This record gives sequence, C-alpha cells and structure tokens, in this order.
Amino acid sequence: MNPGELTKKCSMLETIIDNAYEWLVVVDKEGTIDFMNKTYCEFLEVDSSEVIGKHVTDVIENTRMHIVARSGNVEIADLQYIRGNYMIANRVPIYYNKELVGAVGTVIFRDTEQWKQMNTHIKELLSELEYYRSGSARENGANYSLYDIVGVTDSIQSLKEKVKQVASGNVSVLIRGESGTGKELFAHSIHQLSERSNRPFIKVNCGAIPDQLLESELFGYEEGAFTGAKKGGKPGKFELANTGTIFLDEIGDMPPNMQVKLLRVLQDREVERVGGVSSKKVDVRVIAATNRPLEAMVEERRFREDLFYRINVMQLHIPPLRERIQDVKPLAESFVNKISMKAGKRVIGIGEEAFQLLKKHNWPGNARELENALEAAVHLTRSETIEVTSLPDYLKDKAGIVAGNRKLKDILEEAEIEAIRKTLVQCENDKMIAAQILGIGKTSLYDKIKKYNLK
Repeated sequence: MNPGELTKKCSMLETIIDNAYEWLVVVDKEGTIDFMNKTYCEFLEVDSSEVIGKHVTDVIENTRMHIVARSGNVEIADLQYIRGNYMIANRVPIYYNKELVGAVGTVIFRDTEQWKQMNTHIKELLSELEYYRSGSARENGANYSLYDIVGVTDSIQSLKEKVKQVASGNVSVLIRGESGTGKELFAHSIHQLSERSNRPFIKVNCGAIPDQLLESELFGYEEGAFTGAKKGGKPGKFELANTGTIFLDEIGDMPPNMQVKLLRVLQDREVERVGGVSSKKVDVRVIAATNRPLEAMVEERRFREDLFYRINVMQLHIPPLRERIQDVKPLAESFVNKISMKAGKRVIGIGEEAFQLLKKHNWPGNARELENALEAAVHLTRSETIEVTSLPDYLKDKAGIVAGNRKLKDILEEAEIEAIRKTLVQCENDKMIAAQILGIGKTSLYDKIKKYNLK
C-alpha cells in the first residue's frame, strides 16, 4: 500500500471513529489517554488536544479504564455514573505481541436524547428493583434489621445482644439517645426479631404532627367527627398497628392532654375514635423513643410520671458517636457503600487522611451527620476513594489544630511535598516511575511538581 492510500485509509478510519455510535477512549497501560473520539470530547466539553497525555481519572469521573489497563480484565455493560447520568460502559484490554499495552473503552450512546432516555429508563428499573426488594418491608412497615446496625465497639455489640433479649417479649421498650444516633434502627430491629415480625409496624413521629391532629392520627375518627372528616371515618395508627407494633418516636414532644389519652389506651388496651361512641380492643406492642430528659420533665410536670413508667419497662440507651469513635470507620464504610450504590457511582473507599479527619470531629449530629457528610463527599469525589478535598468544608475548617495555628490542609500539603520529593530522589527523577509508586497519573504528578515548585 502506497503512502497516499495509507493516509487516505487512516483519514477514513479517523472519521469513522469520530462519528461512531459509541463514545470511545483509549489509554496506555499507565492510564494515560492516547485517544478520545470527537463525540466523547463533545459530551465532556473538552478539546481532544487538551485530554491527550492526561491521566484518564483527571478527565472521566468514576472511570475504571486505568484499572482494566493494569489488570487485563474485560468489563462489559458496566453501569457508570458520568456528569449526573447513568452510562453503560464497556472496557476491553489491548494486547500487542501478547503484552498488555492499554485499554479501550466505549459508552454506547452518542445522541444526547438517547442517553437521557436510557438514563431515565435505568433509574426507573432501579426504582422498580428497590420496590420489589422492599415489598415485605412495606407490608409490615419495618425496613431495618439488626444487620443494619453497624458498630464494633462493646457498647453497640452489647446493645445488639440486649435487642435480641428484649424482642422476644411483649413489654414496652423506651429507646433513648441523642438525635441521629439510630434509635429508629433499634425499634425496627426489635420488631423484626419479635413474634410480631409478620404483623404491622406503624411509625408515628409525635413531634411532627400538629397538636390538633395528633388525637385523630393516633386513634382515628368517625364520619362527621369534624369539618372535612373523611366519609366512613378513618382508622388511627393504633388500629392499623393491631396485633403488631407501634413506634412512638419523639414521645417527649407529646402535649400533656395527649399523654393522658395515650396512657388510657395503654392501660385499657382499647381505643375510641374521635367522634365515636364505642371502644375497640387493640393488641399493640409499644416502642417509644426520645432524646429528651424525661425524668427532668416528670419533675417539672411536663411529662406524666405514670406514662413514663408505662413506656419505660425496658430501656435501651444508645451512646453518641463521640463516645464510640471506633465506630466511625465501619459506619463510614457502610454509608459510602450504600450511598454510592444509590447514586450509581463507583466509590470503593475512604482515604486514610480523610478517615483521620472524620475521627477528629465530635459529630454533634451523630451517625446522621456522618451519613450526610459522606453523601456530599460521594457526589463531589472524582475518584474511587473519598479524600479530604471531597469532604464538606465545615469538617475541614474545624480540623484539629496542630503545632500552633497550622491547618490540616497545610500539614497534608507538606506531607505530599515530602512524599513527592523523596520518591523523585528514589527514582532518580524518573517521573513515570515516581507517578506509579505514588499511585497517581503522570499528568497529576507534573501538575503537583509545578504547584509546589519542585525541581
């Protein structure tokens, strides 16, 4: 083939690839981009001249191209989350003379409307899958079990054992702990382990329902009981929970007049609807939860003493996260796994520096605050691990003070500079080898050398 024909065929091939149905990227064995077709560049809003030579993780979020280029493992129809959308990606290793030299990746939708439609379809399928997975949970109302309570400390392990003991009876249980400690998880777990597990589990947030509606919500109402009452009336939460369990969350926020009526129901085991003239027997186990100091409220006559004793037959106290800091790591790992699956992102871990920062925070919002912080981090990270840079600013701003007024950011930068400097000396300034040892892309290493003015 003469040079003219070769040039012509190369031009034709380039045109075909650029206008292919699929988005396409090619990387070498280090994960550096050798080629990206025009349609992929347009989607990412980058110029092809800008991406060539950059590490693929610096250009494509949640990519695994560099991993396939190292492992040689084929990945077909992998769900990848890119720029807020689900994509179906294929990644295939490239061999030359039986040697692994890189990888080629494709995303199967080129047209904007096509991938929008597919993204919507995938989300619908995931929602439908979750619907069927949680079918039994919806039927009895309990969504969590003992396996959802994560922790390695003695206090949590002891509580889980106590839950097993408490669950077998029908006595009332009071769960105490600060907001965000996971009181609801324990309530669900007690029901799931009880003989009532295949019966209703009804949750009532006593602090979220307006006082004037709380009675009708708990005990129901008859037709015509008040203006706007539903035809035929409506059963209350206690009727709905009959033969099962009712979970009275934030019971410390219940107004005094309702405390009297609740006490009567617990004593007599029967309810009378608003506007009704007769009572109905109910067989309901009561689990209550609060973050309020009920004993002090009893002393101040803001909570009925007889009701307190009625709900406090068995008690579970969940310690705050700051008192079981060893649980931060397993909790964080569990949250990241759950959040990344829900978001459709591949985030597989948390960097050591980020873990140290999480452990230093005192978590006034407990596990709920930790989950919210990690949810933000999962969506912000552009790699497979959560690093300090992805964590919320308030965590970084409140980082522990070391050696005077030095921030954690400054300490981490110094450590990074020292690591790069030592590695370059070790590799006799071979930046390719240094980048491999440091576990970063060649382009990232060059950027850091320039940023820190390293010679």
